Amino acid sequence: MRYHKYLKWFAVASTIGMLLILLGGALVTKTDSGMGCGRHWPGCNGQLIPDEITAEVLIEFSHRLVTGSVGIFIVILAVWSWKAIGHIRETKFLAIMAVFFLILQALIGAAQVLWGQGDFILALHFGISLISFASVFLLTLLIFEVDQKFDADKLRIGKRLKWHTIGVSIYSYFVVYTGALVRHTGSGMICTDWPLCDNSAFALPSNMYEWVQMGHRAAAALIVIWLGVIALHAIKHYKDQRAIYWGWIIAFILVASQATTGMIVVLTKLNLYVALLHSLFITLLFGLLTYMILLVSRSRSTK
Repeated sequence: MRYHKYLKWFAVASTIGMLLILLGGALVTKTDSGMGCGRHWPGCNGQLIPDEITAEVLIEFSHRLVTGSVGIFIVILAVWSWKAIGHIRETKFLAIMAVFFLILQALIGAAQVLWGQGDFILALHFGISLISFASVFLLTLLIFEVDQKFDADKLRIGKRLKWHTIGVSIYSYFVVYTGALVRHTGSGMICTDWPLCDNSAFALPSNMYEWVQMGHRAAAALIVIWLGVIALHAIKHYKDQRAIYWGWIIAFILVASQATTGMIVVLTKLNLYVALLHSLFITLLFGLLTYMILLVSRSRSTK
């Protein structure tokens, strides 16, 4: 139907828009542009549209414009999806999640501008945006009837892989939080060597910033190993189920790319473009992991 054709294009645009919000938020943080508009929200430096444009103002104000515009898209997508494919069991839940967490991340951003927030609260901001992105992403996949394309109803997933899928997805959110905490506490360059904080000697972290940085590295190393184990399991046991087989291979490629860019960020002393790639890879990985959970929820159990 042409009605659904337009919905598909709108869903793709909304997903790309959510990706831009995430990368825009990362750009604001990485360039220290959060106060580009001062303590004013939704206006900027006491004006609806700022007349004095600096780099910080441009980055912060552009991020607000993108968030507001895409927010309207997400609300429309949620209502449209509810009406068009509301018979699919996940649709209504994902529509509510997409709108709720989009509003929540916007409110946290506004609260930071108006009153300021602690680093541990701010670190939740990126993770909350990730949940909204994943909800929009999954809505888009439902609209494209991706489950039918990959024969998800015929999937047979064992209990071992099911528990791995749930566990690594929850754990990935913890890794995201520790990464955001590195950014918001200014711990990015507290350790200038890699993989250890000081490659000349092994020693426990000596202050909070080193604990945050090295804690994130340890968490990231574990998820790389975990996804590697899952990918090998999928390659060995799920060659006949391409959604599972290729899904976990791609997941491992994404986490390896994310870890590699994390290393390069340290060695290049916070190169902005590599840092944004780092954020992009973890966003795509989280979206893929939520899709794998969707497949698990629709599969039939095997021993």
